[in-house]
Amino acid sequence: MKYGLIAAAFALAVPVGAVAQDIPESGTYAFDPHHAQALFSYNHMGFSTSYGVVNGITGKVVLDSENPANSSVEARFPALSIRTVSPDLDAHLSSADFLDGDGGEVTFVSTAVEPGEGNTARVTGDLTLNAQTHPVVLDMVLNNAGQNPVEQKPAVGFSGTAEIKRSDFGLGAFAPAVSDEVQIQLNVEALKE
Repeated sequence: MKYGLIAAAFALAVPVGAVAQDIPESGTYAFDPHHAQALFSYNHMGFSTSYGVVNGITGKVVLDSENPANSSVEARFPALSIRTVSPDLDAHLSSADFLDGDGGEVTFVSTAVEPGEGNTARVTGDLTLNAQTHPVVLDMVLNNAGQNPVEQKPAVGFSGTAEIKRSDFGLGAFAPAVSDEVQIQLNVEALKE
């Protein structure tokens, strides 16, 4: 079924692999910020892989089950909500080397959804980070679609991956010692409005 990843565009962390049980209902689904997260990782001077997280991402997915390519997604969070493994690194991230105490709002707005095999899709969109905008491709999987038993509403869940270059967004300090490439894992749950 090519209904999947459809607008899965900005979802957040977690491995993929669950099988969707139902075709999602068409409509607008609002992100559940309690279950919307992005994990990121980068190589630190060849010695280790370091990780960070963004919690509480907000946004919406507009699903068109009849024509998945017409689906879309929007997501956002404050740049300073990015967290690393230590308060010292968080402070460095907000320094003049990187976000300079602000960084503004990070947004993703899809520009194309290409349904793939099974419950997969490639979602292309514009990522704005540190006041710079560049296209990013998300490889998405629809994990599940059905009734959320707690909220008693139709719900969807997506996972996905992407890669960005820090330098594209004016955040390339210390590259290549600290890898320019950043791997992103996405997972999001969304409830029908």
